[in-house]
Amino acid sequence: MTYYILVGILTLVSMYVSFMLKSKFAKYSRTRLSNNMSGKEIAEQMLADHGIHDVKITSVQGQLTDHYNPQNKTVNLSESVYFERNAAAAAVAAHECGHAIQHAVGYSWLEFRSKMVPTVNIASKLSMFLIMGGIAVYATSQIPWVLALGVLAFAVTTVFTFVTLPVEYDASNRALKWLREKNIVQPNELAMSKDALKWAARTYLVAAIGSLAQLAYFASMLLGNRD
Repeated sequence: MTYYILVGILTLVSMYVSFMLKSKFAKYSRTRLSNNMSGKEIAEQMLADHGIHDVKITSVQGQLTDHYNPQNKTVNLSESVYFERNAAAAAVAAHECGHAIQHAVGYSWLEFRSKMVPTVNIASKLSMFLIMGGIAVYATSQIPWVLALGVLAFAVTTVFTFVTLPVEYDASNRALKWLREKNIVQPNELAMSKDALKWAARTYLVAAIGSLAQLAYFASMLLGNRD
């Protein structure tokens, strides 16, 4: 019962943050930039200002699907960011370019995160199967090793969520600093961009806290502290 209550609370918090994020982006998407630059143009200028000329800017389908791919050096912007000329588009485009800059300068947290990806992909696929199977095995035979493997795999994914936090916050800080110092946006537009990125960052924070809470619960089961 404790687990289901925990999952329920985390789900509600996640839904609230997701709702606020979409609401903020919808609101700030209605504010046209005074410089009339599109997300693509902002990305191009930010990369150029940082001496980065080997990163391609592309348009991808979907909403809030924006991301930087370090493997092929592409800043992938959703259509609503790539083509639009508003405060939300400016924030997202600059943020994703922040990741490209991290890659270019060898930002340690991004490098560490990238090295974790192959292991995390495996751990995320196996963790819940091992945990559920481990619970069944432990309940019938008191053999803990299957559950222990599941908890270990889940721990890997939890560490990944926390490693992601400094990567995301740093990218936003780089974005806002450039937008401000280069006078790309007006003060009111900068405030909107900052608020939008703040809510985007909170999605990662909630995910990290939620993963840690679940890990603590699974670990308590392994140690025999069941409800």
